[in-house]
Amino acid sequence: MRALLVFLLVTCAAMPEALHARACRAGLVFEDRDGDGQQGEGEPGLAGIAVSDGQRIVRTDTLGRWKLPLAHGPSVFVIKPPSHGLPTGADGLPAFWRPLPRRGDESAPDVDCAAFALRPRAAPAPEPLKVLLMGDPQPKTLVDVVYYERDIVAPLVVAADGNPVADLGLTLGDVVSDDASLYPRMIELTARLRTPWLHAAGNHDLDFQAMGDVRSLDSFHRHFGPDTFAWEEPQASFIVLDDVIYQPRAGKPYIGGLRREQFFFLEAYLATVPRDRRLVLVAHIPFFDEPGRETFRQSDRERLFAMLEPFENVLLLTAHGHVQRHYRHGPADGWHGSEPLHEYNVGAACGGYWSGEKDADGIPDARMSDGTPNGYARAEFRSDGSYGLFWQVARGGDAAMHLHAPRVLRTGSYPAAGVYANVYMGEADTRVEFRINQGPWRPMARTDEPDPALRRENLLDDATSILRGYDRLPEAEATTHLWRATLPTDLGDGDHAVEVRAFDRWRGEVRASTTYRLVDASP
Repeated sequence: MRALLVFLLVTCAAMPEALHARACRAGLVFEDRDGDGQQGEGEPGLAGIAVSDGQRIVRTDTLGRWKLPLAHGPSVFVIKPPSHGLPTGADGLPAFWRPLPRRGDESAPDVDCAAFALRPRAAPAPEPLKVLLMGDPQPKTLVDVVYYERDIVAPLVVAADGNPVADLGLTLGDVVSDDASLYPRMIELTARLRTPWLHAAGNHDLDFQAMGDVRSLDSFHRHFGPDTFAWEEPQASFIVLDDVIYQPRAGKPYIGGLRREQFFFLEAYLATVPRDRRLVLVAHIPFFDEPGRETFRQSDRERLFAMLEPFENVLLLTAHGHVQRHYRHGPADGWHGSEPLHEYNVGAACGGYWSGEKDADGIPDARMSDGTPNGYARAEFRSDGSYGLFWQVARGGDAAMHLHAPRVLRTGSYPAAGVYANVYMGEADTRVEFRINQGPWRPMARTDEPDPALRRENLLDDATSILRGYDRLPEAEATTHLWRATLPTDLGDGDHAVEVRAFDRWRGEVRASTTYRLVDASP
């Protein structure tokens, strides 16, 4: 007994001062073969499984046991390995974390040893891995929650016909719009998708009454667990990061960036990842800056990119802007890899904040400021490291673009009017062509203009004396994926067919069509 007392005294003296208030935490990771979430006979502990507090990572021993000093983070979690799955908790979300008491919170009960159940895969891993990406669902009220349910969730559930809608789901922040009381209903809807679902934190998930960044995600942590963690599938490792730094006494209440302990976690985790493995970083605020201002701290971006540079296959996924765009990082951004670093800035599930005129089903237009209809993205990850990305318009079938053109022009008038193609997944090098009446294909030119179809809605809102919707659509802003071609006026009177085709990087050739009419007229 005396020897044990001496051991405990020495151990506690060796701990950092911040850890004195709590003893070391320990637990177990076991193989849950019967799926009941409890370790029973014939369900061994699993060796070599990573467990973390969001800063340090430890591995289970040969019996599946782990030990981790308690830090000031919100939770302890298991990093799901590719070989296993996780049970769902009572809320329907993956049970991969346990809450921890806060430092200095003496009223909090001591934490029992946490046991994590991992379920062996019943079948080979799917190929490719199919992932759903939800940027900014962001309901302001329960009315918006209903829009999210009817516009996004219900069609997915119907199409899945009782099966999971994907192999994995990711919400890229702004789960709600400044109202944490909506979390339970959003979680309930997410559970209907029957898919392991992970959540990143966004700026509208902050507790704005917090005095600083440390406690600004208390509500988020209670519902979703850690804000920084990793999750492994056979095809890729996913790293979810809270990149919203709350600064209540600054001119802007938040800025994009990473905390010191997040870099500690990244350093510990990346040291375990093979250099050729696909890495997918998931966050809310884009890693690139908006023109003319720093929206993500440069020093943090450079430090992060230096850590990622040795890896051959890295993809960044962000949201926040309520637009759809791709960004290729290079030396000007602090990226010095052999190839540009791809960031896909995913459009918003709520689009333009659930705004605009309602359709026949009573759901708002909700298109974004770049003209992209609201929806979600589908991603596929393959074992060879390759991936595919696809924008899915809510209730929009396979629509990959929309066209805008005049309905009627005068025959022989000066050719100044044009057809516009908003290609949702387009990039600067996307090939976009048009033809008239089955004629030869001709190139369209990319243009940095606002989407004219959205501008038309803005003008209609300006012209009316009544509200067309609860909130009007956002003002049209210049888009990165708009193409234009001039329409000929010398084809003779009558209707003329316009076809547009674009060569999507992942879907291949996609098409859309419209018509315009030429009429003879006298002065």
